[in-house]
Amino acid sequence: MSEHFDSSRRDLMRLAAVALAATQLPAVALAASEKSKAIASLKAGTHTTFKALKQIDAGLLNVGYAEDGPTGGPVVILLHGWPYDIYSFVDVTPALAAQGFRVIVPWLRGYGSTHFLSEQTMRNGQPAAVASDIIALMDALNIDKAVLAGFDWGARTADIIAALWPERCKALVAVSGYLIGNQAAGQQPLLPEAEFLWWYQFYFATERGAAGYAKNTRDFTRLIWKQASPKWDFDEATFGRSAKAFENPDHVAITLHNYRWRQNLATGEAQYDELEQKLAKAPPISVPTITLEGDANGAFHPPPKAYAAKFTGHYEHRTLTGGIGHNLPQEAPEAFAKAVVDVSKW
Repeated sequence: MSEHFDSSRRDLMRLAAVALAATQLPAVALAASEKSKAIASLKAGTHTTFKALKQIDAGLLNVGYAEDGPTGGPVVILLHGWPYDIYSFVDVTPALAAQGFRVIVPWLRGYGSTHFLSEQTMRNGQPAAVASDIIALMDALNIDKAVLAGFDWGARTADIIAALWPERCKALVAVSGYLIGNQAAGQQPLLPEAEFLWWYQFYFATERGAAGYAKNTRDFTRLIWKQASPKWDFDEATFGRSAKAFENPDHVAITLHNYRWRQNLATGEAQYDELEQKLAKAPPISVPTITLEGDANGAFHPPPKAYAAKFTGHYEHRTLTGGIGHNLPQEAPEAFAKAVVDVSKW
């Protein structure tokens, strides 16, 4: 009698649990649908500030960064390029935070409030050094693994981490795809059209260029914004928010060293030699990846078919239409945020 009663009670409890789950399914589906709608309705220029700006010692730097979202959420690290800064992600960040991600957006070395801990440290802009900074930041923040997403220098940095530290990269979103290079490749001539787009790199190779960039940083970077995104009608306030980051006392030195190093016109530091040797072999990227490209990117960029084979894991490329240029996260925040959400599920 007792056993029959217990069995019946267990059956009733199972049925109740099933019924409860069934009643919750519409709510779960509705919540997921609302999140998707929130991303789809995201508009460029909606936000002008971040929820919180913070500082932390990490490796060679004291890193300035924006943070948003639940501290226990899956981590996304958003990485900017040159000449841009964290405000390229000012619309993307709260959108991802609303999806439940913990979003970290650091100023790279030479930008914003990020500064070197020692005056004696070489102002080195080589790609391996910048990537090592992000690994140090992850260590300082006790982040084991994150989705990495970026463009320009940021995409290159994310590519390097995905290739050399795949255990730290859950998934990758990279504008313009596979950007890992080396000094030998940097010395090879390109077709004239491509060389023309890189005029500033040759300018930076001269002392006149170094003096010119130092003297006219604001005008110079505004010109690059216009060249790289010819159909983006940004206003002075939008540019001004980012231009403040170029007032960093190390910005000019880091910029010049980065481009001179890439053409083998400047030396790096021995501590990065082993990493650079690995990168010189153009290692494949095995983590889940979505690459993005705008249809109006005025900066030199390889065609997607040129790098697709470098991504050996789950991979997808998306080309955006509508006049989207080089600063893709700021020009098309909804597409960038959606790529992060999608790749995080693979």
